[in-house]
Amino acid sequence: MNILLIGGGGREHALAYAIAASPLLDRLYCAPGNPGTGRLGENVTLDIGDHDAVAQFCRANQIGLVVVGPEAPLVAGIVESLAARGIKAFGPSAAAAQLEGSKGFTKDLCAKAGIPTAAYHRFKDQEAALKHVSDRGAPLVVKLDGLAQGKGVTVAETMPEAIAAVRQAFSSASDCAIVIEDRLVGPELSFFALCDGRHVLPLSTAEDYKRAGDGDTGPNTGGMGAFSPSRLADPALEARVLDEIIRPTLGALDDMGIPYRGVLYAGLMLTPEGPKLIEYNVRFGDPECQVLMLRLKDDIVTLMLAAVDGVLDTMSARFHDEAALTVVMAAKGYPGKVETGSVIRGLAAADELDQVVVFQAGTRRDGENLVASGGRVLNVTATGPTLEAARQRAYKAVSLIDFPGGFYRRDIGKQPR
Repeated sequence: MNILLIGGGGREHALAYAIAASPLLDRLYCAPGNPGTGRLGENVTLDIGDHDAVAQFCRANQIGLVVVGPEAPLVAGIVESLAARGIKAFGPSAAAAQLEGSKGFTKDLCAKAGIPTAAYHRFKDQEAALKHVSDRGAPLVVKLDGLAQGKGVTVAETMPEAIAAVRQAFSSASDCAIVIEDRLVGPELSFFALCDGRHVLPLSTAEDYKRAGDGDTGPNTGGMGAFSPSRLADPALEARVLDEIIRPTLGALDDMGIPYRGVLYAGLMLTPEGPKLIEYNVRFGDPECQVLMLRLKDDIVTLMLAAVDGVLDTMSARFHDEAALTVVMAAKGYPGKVETGSVIRGLAAADELDQVVVFQAGTRRDGENLVASGGRVLNVTATGPTLEAARQRAYKAVSLIDFPGGFYRRDIGKQPR
């Protein structure tokens, strides 16, 4: 089978790594891919927003499955557009992708279905939002309603922070919409499941690090590191998440005539009252995908096809007992304006370490050199019999990489948070 993988970040390099190991694969194309995916398949230039062009490429290259990595093409409806042309694609429809594309949509669905989450209000008017902040008081969480690449969230501990977050949000766009939530308290974990419109197949759990600095300081980012499995998860908790959060969500969508197919990623807070939903993502997380793919025993392509074909009830999803951990090496300035063009050396030495894979995220080739081209640049990922062993291997690999224009957190997986 020929497969087209859409996307060009670290998540897509990790997916390409897993897809390349599939016995079902004949040829892998990546659009646009990156230098890392280019070692596993063929990178191609393709306008992902032009669904006719994507379909034409699929027909010309006998593509049997399209795997959509990032959220934006999903929200734009690429899956149903390809399906209407007889082309299989892994991922939810645009209507189902509203779970990530609109925070307000998800919060309203949770309220209707009785899914545990933070109390919230939606606003399209700045003055109404500011009055709510004044009436409610801090701490509060201010979220942009639409896609924000994991960075459209402000946890405001004080009233001035909340007011500033609201004003900044409404200054960003004339048609801005926001959600203001009560702040939940407790440790966080990520829960992943595959869905085929009728059945749910649990995958595994992870914990990620959103803040830019050590000790969970600094601004929110798309993720500075992750490990799997979560230290907080056990079978009883996972069963509760399925029964109280995942299945009611899928049922509510089905009642709306929106079957969900693809991977569903639930960001959870473990509160004193039990697990509560923080948000949904409709794709594999980044950098959570990197640690999940290194732990997955079963063939990812077989699982994706089962989700598309509606036969997940015949599948298993087994994971290695080993822990996996990834450290993000980001360009200086991230998540703000970043320095690009810095030459990266030492990747070959890092990759040669036992049980280490360096996934590329924001890189490009400049002649013979590999250079930084984005915010998050490398995902240095390792496995080990324990979390600490995986951590030691990952940071040993980091120490071999010469990236003068980069920085990274030194505390990923170091101790309970």
